[in-house]
Amino acid sequence: MSRLQATGSRPGSVTRALARDRLGVPAVLFFVLAGVAPLTVAAGVIPTAYAATGLTGIPAAFLVVAVILAIWASGYVAMTRHIRNAGAFYAFIAAGLGRAMGVAAALVALLAYSFLQVGLSAHLGVHAAWWAWALAAWAVVTVLGLARVDVTGRVLGVLLCAEVIVILAETITGLARPAGGHLSFATLSPSSLTSAGVGTAGVLAVVAVLGFVGFEQAPVLAEEARNPRRTIPVATYVALGMIAVVYAGASWAMAAHAGTGHVVAAAAAQGPGLLFGLGGSGALSQAAQWLFLTSLFAAALAFHNAVWRYIFALGRENVLPAALGRTGGNNIPKAASLAQSATGLAVIAGYALAHADPMTALFFDLGTTGGFGILVLLAVTAVAVIAFFARDPRGENPWRRLIAPALAAAALGVIVVLAVQHYATVLGVRPGSPAAWALPASYAVVAVAGLGWALVLRARRPQVYATIGLGAHAAAGPHATLSSRMLP
Repeated sequence: MSRLQATGSRPGSVTRALARDRLGVPAVLFFVLAGVAPLTVAAGVIPTAYAATGLTGIPAAFLVVAVILAIWASGYVAMTRHIRNAGAFYAFIAAGLGRAMGVAAALVALLAYSFLQVGLSAHLGVHAAWWAWALAAWAVVTVLGLARVDVTGRVLGVLLCAEVIVILAETITGLARPAGGHLSFATLSPSSLTSAGVGTAGVLAVVAVLGFVGFEQAPVLAEEARNPRRTIPVATYVALGMIAVVYAGASWAMAAHAGTGHVVAAAAAQGPGLLFGLGGSGALSQAAQWLFLTSLFAAALAFHNAVWRYIFALGRENVLPAALGRTGGNNIPKAASLAQSATGLAVIAGYALAHADPMTALFFDLGTTGGFGILVLLAVTAVAVIAFFARDPRGENPWRRLIAPALAAAALGVIVVLAVQHYATVLGVRPGSPAAWALPASYAVVAVAGLGWALVLRARRPQVYATIGLGAHAAAGPHATLSSRMLP
């Protein structure tokens, strides 16, 4: 695939391409892991999962889901060698399942990442009015969202390194001081996945998959990566391995320190303190608590960047207003970034005026629903990989183009079904609650809207429809390198 970019672009000029060759493996890895928010998951999601489900097989679930996602990534990474686009899910699904499906997927991705970014900002309201902290975080994210991508990468890198070091220190300390003086491996055993019946495995898988949301963002940075054919695969697999080790280790340490038979009660009583307490009440615990806030901030910034990249991708191809698809002198699409900031501000203001509880109505509900949306996209993308390579293997072996994505699509499809069936449990609300059906249904609404808009474009603006999914090649029109042969 050629590296098409605006010729003769100068500092201060307006282009329709992102900055090239600015991100190496470490920077891409920082973006990916910041979006995963390791400390947020370790201190927030894991204790909540222990308390809400009453299950102790969470460490084993993280390891099993990591294997499923590694299989899924085989086909996903293979597509990055042939498609490079700031809107990864959008471009991949368009290439595999058609332009209309691509537009639907883009709107689902926009909604999912927006849920995640806004929900994370709200969680920063701790020692003062929540909306004041949320607005402060929104302002900082807005400014950094307009900065050069490599500058943002450095900020995320510093925060990420600090929180991973703290998690590992807490984990090692907890494992060194197990309950009763005996280190139990019970929560790592595969048998713990079905300790309360076969359905237990499905519930645990849903929890674990939501914890991995964000690792899929590496291809979103492909246009800005140095040597993307190497950088993106390496960053994806390194991130996946690191996440699995950190999450499985932290959740195992919590169970070992509290005792396998007591970890559920301890999680319900202590919440994030279940992790913070592994290192005692000294400097390590204090550092973990402060870095918990920076973890939320770093994740909000990473998801903000993911959202504007999708907005930029759609604007560049005129699926959304063309002004959203132009970049300035620092190669950042300011209009797309500010559009996302305006959306976040409106949601925060609306919840504040409604006096809604930020922890349940905003942080937990929107965060969980954002994760569910990404889960759906993972499953659909696996199907798109199969369809894409079925038309032309492009030199990829059967494992990457067929076997791995088929296995992943089946496994992720089952998890999606289980998530829908148990969505009330996922949210911690009573069955039949409006939130239990309205939040997941929001994805169906935007998907239908995306399909409808794509059909309108096909009928009324065929020249725009023809460039859907072409990325930087869209600027050259429908006869660019990636042709209709590739996009059905």
